Amino acid sequence: MTTEVIIGIDLGTTNSEVAVVENGQVTVIASEEGRILPSVVGLDDQGELLVGEAARNQYVLYPERTVRSVKRLMGEDTLLTLGSESYSPQEISAIILKRLKQIAEEYLGHAVAKAVITVPAYFSDAQRQATREAGEMAGLEVVRIINEPTAAALTYESQPDSRRKVLVYDLGGGTFDVSVVNIEQEVVEVLSSHGNNHLGGDDFDNKIVDFLLQELQKQHGVDLVNSSQGMARIRSAAERAKIALSEAPFVQIEEEYLTEKEGKPIHLTLEFSRQQFNEMIEGYINETLEATHIALKDAGMAASEVDKVLLVGGSTKSPIIRERLFREFGVEAHGEVNPDLCVATGAAIQGGLINHSNIATVLVDITPYTYGTSAIGEIDGNYTVDMFVPVIRKNSPLPLRKSEVFYTNFDGQDSVKVDIYQGESKHASDNILIGEFMIHGLQDVPAGNPIVLTLNLDLNGILHVIAVEKETGLEMGITIENAMAKSGSEDLRHAQERISALFPEGEAQPQAEVEVEEVEEEDPLITKARQLMLRGEAMMKEANEDDRADLGDLIEAIQDALDDNDMAAVERYSEELGDIIYYLES
Repeated sequence: MTTEVIIGIDLGTTNSEVAVVENGQVTVIASEEGRILPSVVGLDDQGELLVGEAARNQYVLYPERTVRSVKRLMGEDTLLTLGSESYSPQEISAIILKRLKQIAEEYLGHAVAKAVITVPAYFSDAQRQATREAGEMAGLEVVRIINEPTAAALTYESQPDSRRKVLVYDLGGGTFDVSVVNIEQEVVEVLSSHGNNHLGGDDFDNKIVDFLLQELQKQHGVDLVNSSQGMARIRSAAERAKIALSEAPFVQIEEEYLTEKEGKPIHLTLEFSRQQFNEMIEGYINETLEATHIALKDAGMAASEVDKVLLVGGSTKSPIIRERLFREFGVEAHGEVNPDLCVATGAAIQGGLINHSNIATVLVDITPYTYGTSAIGEIDGNYTVDMFVPVIRKNSPLPLRKSEVFYTNFDGQDSVKVDIYQGESKHASDNILIGEFMIHGLQDVPAGNPIVLTLNLDLNGILHVIAVEKETGLEMGITIENAMAKSGSEDLRHAQERISALFPEGEAQPQAEVEVEEVEEEDPLITKARQLMLRGEAMMKEANEDDRADLGDLIEAIQDALDDNDMAAVERYSEELGDIIYYLES
């Protein structure tokens, strides 16, 4: 007898997703529009129903026949206008849920009748009941309502076997909430929650929108506030800029023919920096951290007692979020499972657990180490040339490309030395130097010439490094083979020889050609196995006796399989070793 499928649904304020467990693995289901469905419902010109991207696209132009952010109204005795009709919040939510149900059925090839649906931990009984009613209106039996932080924790701890205190930091498009979760054996318990129903990525967008409108006024004396089409394009440009700044320190915003003035078209062209964006949203970030400490206090915990920080919600992709959380807790936040999708993933896991499915731990390829460079700056109040500046942080999902901007230190500086380190110390020289190169021929300009450093780490552990003079495009770089494996095979070297500043003074050296070692391509399975073996060997010194024995046995089994050219065994033992490493690094 086949067990009936239970889908997992994240019914979000801004976006929603649906997921399912298949053969022990979780799949977040994609429609033709992708895996993320905007939580927006509308009617088109002919009165036909729109759900998702199409509805969101028309919102600014036709707000009278579009509804968004309905989640904020769940449990309230109110009606929402959609065209000529009025609907309850449950009915609008039911439309979104029904579309998600259809997406799941199209993927699975059969009808779906049961679901686990997530809600914020702070939702009241009335709001939870309204969510259940919405599910029933959509033709779903809601077998369980679970808290979003519980779902996120399940994603990372689908087979918990130890006690952990986890802080779930959930910053979505329209809401923020933070929860302190206790995980022990198979019980995931929310100890406390706090948040703000009206703080999220939309507020970040609004700050950029205000800035762009001010620039239009300053450059052209134009006010777009009363132009619905112009405002729609400005809002779209703001959102694109925010997303781009998650990876790059600068973004070029270009919008042509926004409007006309005295018969002439008005264009907007400007450069927008991550630093500007961070300054704009600093107040919002401070609010979230205040809420975080309230939640900790309510749970009777200190920040030092938090074992793990989980990132949930698309707005957590902004690098400033991870930086501020690291400062607060001293541990790297986990965002290796897509923050947009991990709640839906957890809901599907809960459905699988109800069905007694054998669910594999959700594993993704991540970097277990931080990569960055050295620079002049302050460490503990002391000025130094040895400050380590992380660019790619540990626990980041792979593949990954990140950029940071640095500036020359003196007038007329025509060269810089770039050192690449792997490690966690705030002193660069206490980390492992894995590569270095010079970039020559910089412009003869005053100090502060921007140099953009980009690190690109791929699934095979190959790190591509490029430094570019922003104004001219002059670039130089290196490729570091097996960056992750190299770090795993060596002990962290304390007190390496003191290095030069990132932008040292002195005469430029003759331009040097960067030699990139060419290696014969190896089977990716063998490469991965060797990397895991090196990481396992590096962890044996710190592991307890049982874990050390397990690591040693699996490393030996992989080596024997490699010697016998038994690729099936290599793959099997590598997966087992990867599971142990993931557990020990978590």
